[in-house]
This record gives sequence, structure tokens and C-alpha cells, in this order.
Amino acid sequence: MQRKAIIFGVKGTTLSREEKYFLKTSKPWGIIIFSRNVSNLSQLKKLTKQIRSIFNDSNYPILIDEEGGDVTRLNKIISFRTFSQSFIAEEYKNNKSTFHERYENYISLVSDILSEAGININTSPVLDIKNKASNKIIGSRAFSNNKKIIYKIGNLCINFYHKNKIGTVVKHIPGHGRSNNDSHFFTPIISASKNELIKNDFKVFKKNKSFFAMTGHLVFTSFDKKNTATHSKNIITNVIRKHIGFKGILISDDISMKALKYNIKTNAIKALHAGCNLVLHCNGNLKEMKKLVKIIPNIDNLTQKKTSDFYKFLG
Repeated sequence: MQRKAIIFGVKGTTLSREEKYFLKTSKPWGIIIFSRNVSNLSQLKKLTKQIRSIFNDSNYPILIDEEGGDVTRLNKIISFRTFSQSFIAEEYKNNKSTFHERYENYISLVSDILSEAGININTSPVLDIKNKASNKIIGSRAFSNNKKIIYKIGNLCINFYHKNKIGTVVKHIPGHGRSNNDSHFFTPIISASKNELIKNDFKVFKKNKSFFAMTGHLVFTSFDKKNTATHSKNIITNVIRKHIGFKGILISDDISMKALKYNIKTNAIKALHAGCNLVLHCNGNLKEMKKLVKIIPNIDNLTQKKTSDFYKFLG
């Protein structure tokens, strides 16, 4: 499998001739879908079919960011705005006896739409711990300020999606909850001690069965004073891989975000050198994509193996 270690976004609701040629020749690992790519279900099915026909691969990875609540890309098909992760956690606390069945039904509904649309990976759940200082960019996207609740519902979420043959991406590893900045625009600096982070923020990511995880663009000064987690070999090796024990495919958050201080090519290369298996580039800017594909290597051996495992899971 000759694929580049990158996931690209595309510009609109159908592929241009130039995009088709670019994707065919560049061979990115996957494509991510956003609201700009969706006008209705029929159109979205045509778009994902168009993408897969380029690669002649019925399992080709097509991702979407469908958390519910404020982060929903399917609102032109169906609205999941009520179902933020914090809403779901409140339902868990208030109705534990019936929660399991109702949450499974909800995930099954989302999964049915994703499968019908030709999408096989959802970048969910968010496992960040809600904090008093949390920026609104996390807000209702977090299940709770209680790590036990996050761990419980997060694992249910992963298992229910897997039951429906949808891969998940846990985020934002190793934890975004303490950030009082929006990493789309600023670099969050987290000064909590190693012990505090290990006992809390990092703990909720342990022992889950997600095929994929997404890094957070945050500086944890007690581990690396200079680099965000995405660019930190120390954090990826010693925290994410060794301490948390994540063994799947590690994807960077969007390398266009302002939390990363370098140009787009440097942001990508630094993420891969630090230990990310794939980099994420979301905006569909073909000029940037053409620059990136020249410097992005083919996927590494771990990504080859884990992608094969994911394909077997899809059946």
C-alpha cells in the first residue's frame, strides 16, 4: 500500500478535475469531510464514491468530525446539535438504568448515516477533562469534569461505533481540557505538574480500543517546555506510547492551526519526526496540498500494519 502519510480535506461538494488528478497522483492516506462538503445525503454519497473510485478501494479511509453539539458536519442532512458530549454525560448521570440502551441507539443512528454516506471513521470521542479554565473551544465538547464518567462513556462510544463498523479517533491526546486558549489561534501553555497530569488528564486515554488518536497542539511545560505535544518526541514516545500505551495510528490535529508556530511544511515534518504517523491538513487549499505532498513520506510500517488491521475490521 503506497500512501502518503497525510489526510487531506477537499474544497467543495464535488471534486474538481484538478483535485481528481492531484489525489490520484499524490495518494494521501485518507480524506476528511467537513460541512462545506455536504449539501444533502445523495450528494455526499456521490462525493465519497467519487473519492473511492480514484483509489479503486472500497475501504479507503474517509473521515468526518461528527461529535454532535457544536461540532456537527451533518446538519444539512440531520441535526445532532442537541447531542453534545456534555448533554450525553448529563443523561448518563440522570438516567443510568436506561442510558446504555439509549446511547447505543444514538450511536447506531449516527453510524447508519455515516455508513450510508460512505464514511468509515468518525473523529470522536473527545476525552478531554472539562476544567474551570477550559476555553469554550472545549466546553460542551467534553463529557464531564469527572474522569471516571469520561472513561466510562468514552469507552462505550468507541465500542458502539466499532459494533457498527465505524472507526474512532480519540482526542485530543494527551489532554486538552486545561487549555484556556483556542489552539486554532493561540498556543496553549499547560503548567500543571507531571504527577497531576498523569493522575488526571492522561488517565482517561488509557486502555481504550480506538484504532486512531489525534494529538493536541498544547505545550505541557513539565514534559517539554518548547514543543507542543504534536511536535514533541518526548511526549509522543514517553507519554502517549509508553505511559498511556496507545498502540494505534497517531494523527496530528490540523497542521494549519495557529498553535503551531512554523510554516505548513515545517509543521508537517516536525509532527512526523516527533512520532505522529499521519498529519492532518483540513482546509482543502490545493496550493498548500501540492507543497506538502512533495515533502511528505510514504506511510511507515506501523501505519501499514494498523491500516491492514482496520481494513480487516471493516470486513
